[in-house]
Amino acid sequence: MAEAVSDALESETHLLVQAGTGTGKSLGYLVPSLLHRDRVVIATATLALQHQLVERDIPRLMDAIGHHRDIDTSYAVLKGRSNYACLHRIREGVPDDQGVLVEAPVGSLGEQVIELREWAEDEAKRGLSGERDNAPRHTERVWRQVSVSARECLGKAKCAFGEECFAEQAKEKAASSQLVVTNHSLLAIDAIEGIPMIPEYDAVVIDEAHELVARVTQAASSELAPGDVERAGRRAARQVDGREADELLDAADVLTDALAELSPGRIERMTVELADALALVRDAARACFSAFPKEKSGDEADAAKTQAKAMVGDVLAVAERMAADLESDVLWRNDRLPQHGGPQLCLAPLQVWGQIRDKLLADKTVVFTSATLMLGGDFGAVASSLGLKPTERVPDGAEPPPRGEGVQPWRGFDVGSPFDYGKQGILYVAKHLPPPGRDGLVKAQLDEIVDLIDAADGRTLGLFSSRRAAEAAAEEVRARLPHLTTLAQGDAQLPELAKQFVEDPHTVLFGTLSLWQGLDVPGDTCTLVLIDRIPFPRPDDPLMSARQKAADKAGANGFMSVAATHAALLMAQGAGRLIRTSSDRGVVAVLDPRLATARYGGFLRASLPPMWPTVDPQMVRAALKRLAGN
Repeated sequence: MAEAVSDALESETHLLVQAGTGTGKSLGYLVPSLLHRDRVVIATATLALQHQLVERDIPRLMDAIGHHRDIDTSYAVLKGRSNYACLHRIREGVPDDQGVLVEAPVGSLGEQVIELREWAEDEAKRGLSGERDNAPRHTERVWRQVSVSARECLGKAKCAFGEECFAEQAKEKAASSQLVVTNHSLLAIDAIEGIPMIPEYDAVVIDEAHELVARVTQAASSELAPGDVERAGRRAARQVDGREADELLDAADVLTDALAELSPGRIERMTVELADALALVRDAARACFSAFPKEKSGDEADAAKTQAKAMVGDVLAVAERMAADLESDVLWRNDRLPQHGGPQLCLAPLQVWGQIRDKLLADKTVVFTSATLMLGGDFGAVASSLGLKPTERVPDGAEPPPRGEGVQPWRGFDVGSPFDYGKQGILYVAKHLPPPGRDGLVKAQLDEIVDLIDAADGRTLGLFSSRRAAEAAAEEVRARLPHLTTLAQGDAQLPELAKQFVEDPHTVLFGTLSLWQGLDVPGDTCTLVLIDRIPFPRPDDPLMSARQKAADKAGANGFMSVAATHAALLMAQGAGRLIRTSSDRGVVAVLDPRLATARYGGFLRASLPPMWPTVDPQMVRAALKRLAGN
C-alpha cells in the first residue's frame, strides 16, 4: 500500500485503495506522505480516527524515523474555528439575542460555562491547543458560550487576543508542517466551497473515504427557519438605525405563514407563497446587511455588532440560494428538529460528484482509502460517487495518461485483509423470517433475537435501522433474559456504553447508526453482530429519493446506484464490527431474508467480508454456544 500511495503521489494519479481492519493502513499512507516533496493533507471523517492518528500513529512514526535529519517530521491538526475556545468571547462576554453582552448563565449551565472558561484560560497559560475535544464534559449549548463561528470571529488583526488565539495558532502551525490532519468537512469548505481554510497543499489522503460524499453533502447543505430570521432581526435592531431590522422581522412572519401551507417532505415545485416569502427574506436581509454602519480605521472591535452582522449574512446567503430554486438543489420542509420550535426549510445539493471532480480532483492528487470501497466486488460504484469515471481507470501495469482537462486517471487497489474471514466468521441470514414491515419488529424477529443472544450468552452488538426497533428489542431481551445486562443507545453517552460493553461479556448493546461505524470492540466481548434489516434509505428521505429519481431519469438504475449502494456501505461497515483482530470469532446475523432471496442480495453479499454463509438457525446457535463455552 505504501508503494501504491507513493506511486500515486509521484505520478499525480488518483488512487482508491481498500485496506481492511488490521492492515495498518494509516502507516501505509503516512510514510509516503512524509516522504512527499510537498505538504500532504490527511482528512478523516471521525474524531476517533483523528485522535488515533495524532495521539498514537503519527507520534510512533516520528519516534521511529526521528534520527533521519533529512525527513520533515512536522505535523499539525486543523479544525473549524468553532472547535476552538474563543478567548475574546470568554473574556469579554457573550451577546444575548438582543445583542447585549451578558455574563455566564446561572444554575448548572452557568457552572459548566465557568468550568469551560477556566479550562480555556489554563490552556492559554500552558500554551496548549484549546480544542473542544480536550475540554471537560459539556453540551453543545454550553460550548456555544465559549466559541464562535468563522463569520462571528473579529479577525486576528482586530481582536485584542489575536496573538493568543487558539485557532490562529493552529493555522500557523499547519502552515509550517509537512502533514496537516483535518476532517472531511473542513476539506470540503476549503477545496469545494473555495473558502481558504488549509495552507497550500497539492496532495490529500482521504481516510474513511466511504463517508466523503455524505460529509461534502452536509457541508454544502443549508437550513432556514423563521426563528433564525427573527433572531437575526432582533440582533440587528440594536445595530441598525433605520427600519431594515423591522422589515427582516416582518419577513420572518411571512415565511412562517408560507411554511404552514406546506406538507413535510420534499418541495418539488415551489409554491408562489414560498417563492415570495424567500424573496422577501432575501431582500430584507440584503438591505439590513448593507445598513450596518461602516467600520472606520481605528474603531475598536465590537463583538455584538460582528455577531449580529454575521447572523444577517447567514440568513441572506441561505435565503438567496433557496430563492434561486436551482435544479441542482433539493429543497424540503423538515419537522424533525424540535429545537427550532417549528418547521424549517432544508436544502442540499442533488449530487456532489461533479463538485468533487471539478474542485478537488482537478487541482489535487487524491488518495481515497477505507476498509469499504469495493461494493459488489468492484470499485465502480464508489469511484463514480467520488467523481471518477470507470473508463478512466488505469489497468494494472499500464502507464497512466497525464492528468488534464476532462481526464482524471485513477487506479484501484485492494490491499486485502490479514484475517481469514471464512474461518473466523459466519454470515447467517434468517431466511425463514418474514420480510421486515413498516410496523417495526414482529414476534418472529423478537424470538430470533432472544434465541441468538441466549446462545451467545450476551456478547452481542445489535445494529438497528431505527431507535424504536432498538428500544423494542432491548425491552424484549430485558424481560426474557434478565440475567444479562442489556444496554440501549440513549441510556448513557456512547463512550460509557462502549466501556461497559467491553468490561462485561454478558452484556448486550443495541443502537442505531453511530454504532454501525463508530465502535471498535475486539475480543470475545462481541461474538454476535445482529442486523435487523437491510439499511436502505427511508422512502420519505427527500435527498436520497431525489437522487434515486435523478439516476433513473439519466438512464441508470436509481435503486441500485443510490439505495442499494447506500445499504451496501452501511452493511459492510456494520459487519466489520465483528472481526477486529486475527483471534476474533463470531457470527453476523442478518434478520432480513431479502439478503438471501432478493435479486439485489448478491450485490449486497459481495460487499461484505467473505465469511462462511449459512441460513441454518440451529447450526448458528450451536456455534454461538461453543464460542460462549456453553
